[in-house]
Amino acid sequence: MFLTATDLHRSFRIGSRNIEVLRGISLEVERGECVFLCGASGAGKTTLLYTLAGLERPERGEVFLDGCQLYKGNETAQARIRNGAIGFVFQGYFLLPELTALENAMLPATISKRPDPAAATAALERVGLGGRLHHLPTELSGGEQQRVAIARALINKPGIIFADEPTGNLDSKTGEAIMDLLFAIVREEKTSLVVVTHDRTLSLRGDRRLEIRDGLLDGDPEIPA
Repeated sequence: MFLTATDLHRSFRIGSRNIEVLRGISLEVERGECVFLCGASGAGKTTLLYTLAGLERPERGEVFLDGCQLYKGNETAQARIRNGAIGFVFQGYFLLPELTALENAMLPATISKRPDPAAATAALERVGLGGRLHHLPTELSGGEQQRVAIARALINKPGIIFADEPTGNLDSKTGEAIMDLLFAIVREEKTSLVVVTHDRTLSLRGDRRLEIRDGLLDGDPEIPA
């Protein structure tokens, strides 16, 4: 398996209450597979996505990506894995407002001290923004900003892309175009894709749909019938 997670636990304290968000989730994702994570608001799907992507350390459990233990070693080692092997597409785009589309797309490579304008240009052309390289985020539509975010996720040729509600801030037509683009890219590159969505119709387009309820994956024996 390309991605393996075992017995993931994560909780948050709100005042005097301890809220268990992940209560022992295990899952596997194959190389090139598209998996959708669904569930009600507060079910833990975004927390699970962040944990799988190396952005939130679990309190218990392990995540392996292509044989590498994601949370082993110091922060620098973990960041190196995230930057080189993982692409992440956020719902809110998270583009730096003072940087152009080209500079935003190139950011992961710049952080790796391997800035590559040619690769960033190619990535932006691939998502249909070859004519918008030098535009700032404020000069781009929401759909165009999300395309820049996808180009940024692709720049280091990751083996897996995580997307958190990638169409959540877009109208239905633009959102459909964004998902068509993501699907095309993962098919061509044989890249794994894990998407959080509340859109049931969208989730049916993946290879698998996993439902999270009460911090567990649907079908786990601890979920009451």
